[in-house]
Amino acid sequence: MIERIFPHPAVLTGAELEHELLAAPVDRSAANPWLSFNFISSIDGAATLDGLSGKLGNPWDLRVFSLLRQSADVILVGAATIRAEGYGGELLSAAAQQWRHENWLPSHPPLAIVSGSLNLAPELEVFRDPPVRPLLLTLESAVDQAPRERVAALAKLAEIVTVGGDVLDPQRLLAELAARNFNRIHSEGGPSLLGTFAAAGAVDELNLTLSPLLVGGASGRISHGHAASELANSMELRRILKADSMLFLRYVRQHSS
Repeated sequence: MIERIFPHPAVLTGAELEHELLAAPVDRSAANPWLSFNFISSIDGAATLDGLSGKLGNPWDLRVFSLLRQSADVILVGAATIRAEGYGGELLSAAAQQWRHENWLPSHPPLAIVSGSLNLAPELEVFRDPPVRPLLLTLESAVDQAPRERVAALAKLAEIVTVGGDVLDPQRLLAELAARNFNRIHSEGGPSLLGTFAAAGAVDELNLTLSPLLVGGASGRISHGHAASELANSMELRRILKADSMLFLRYVRQHSS
């Protein structure tokens, strides 16, 4: 059972949960793409368990995770997350693809993989028979410095797009995606990517699952990198869902819908 705690407390059926997550309002356009992130954290702040975020979750978290990516125009993921989590094959169920078809969306959103170094093996699972040709967002310096053979091999598997010279330019990345009509951008990590966009004040929405686990150890947080100003990252709580002892929180930038 999953409950909505805020706003308007209620027990949600499966169909009601789908409506709750798929109908959440966003303000998106080619001039103003909407960037959302989805992360999970233990209650003591760990972003992973044994190096994997998925080990913090449960079937309810997986359901929410799947629904959040279902309406995306593109799924934005960092290279480290790709290497750790796989991302091979189809990322949506047949039912999710049917929903997208009924809502005038392509059956499967492409992956946009962010790599500052192009240190990605062409043999990775993500490049094996993807449902949609992925984008590989990288730096001009990486294209110049990476081995020619690797760049050529990756170019056969993905569309390589530069989004900065020596450092990633968040606004340039968003503009490149918007130019391809990807205006609802959903990111699943990792922490460096969230930290980069938070520092730029470019995060419109954060969906955070709080897992009822105490992990301890030295696991990292959901975000790291340069500190961002408080003003740039002022977020407003818009929704709380609860399944057993797991909480699902939706935060939106205060000036956003």
